[in-house]
Amino acid sequence: MKKDDCFYLGKIVKKYSFKGELLAKLDTDEPDLYDNLDAIFIDLRGNLVPFFIERAQLHKSELLRLKFEDVETEADADALLKCDLYLPLELLPKLEGNKFYFHEIIGYKILDKNFGEVGVIKAINDSTAQSLFEIDRNGIEILIPMNDEFIVKVNRHNKTILVNTPDGLIDLYLEG
Repeated sequence: MKKDDCFYLGKIVKKYSFKGELLAKLDTDEPDLYDNLDAIFIDLRGNLVPFFIERAQLHKSELLRLKFEDVETEADADALLKCDLYLPLELLPKLEGNKFYFHEIIGYKILDKNFGEVGVIKAINDSTAQSLFEIDRNGIEILIPMNDEFIVKVNRHNKTILVNTPDGLIDLYLEG
């Protein structure tokens, strides 16, 4: 399994017991979707290794308490601390309406209600306080905040996202 075929689920943050149990912080708004997993991929030194789960249950609402098969001791658990967790993309819950996963919209066209066709999404910048669409318009990079108030409609069939940005926002990038 390659990382490109998977999504990041979270990170193992600490040990829970002396019997090899671990706590993972999940990168999701709905952690309860993942409390009955059979297996998970753990990133061990750049390789995704499958681990089978004996039991998994939510712990204090945001952490997932995991007991893996063949992880029986504190030393076994220590080896997995701070490791990233991944699952195959097909296990992602399907999103509808104007909700989307960042990886899913790469290559979508951005259309603005007033401006018209803006360009194609080449990446999502989520390293800032607010995530940004990184759009390529014939070699010019345009950044549009991923603000719910700006996103009018996500059309998965046509691979377009209709936005309504404030007047002049797109023009700022085009004025030479």
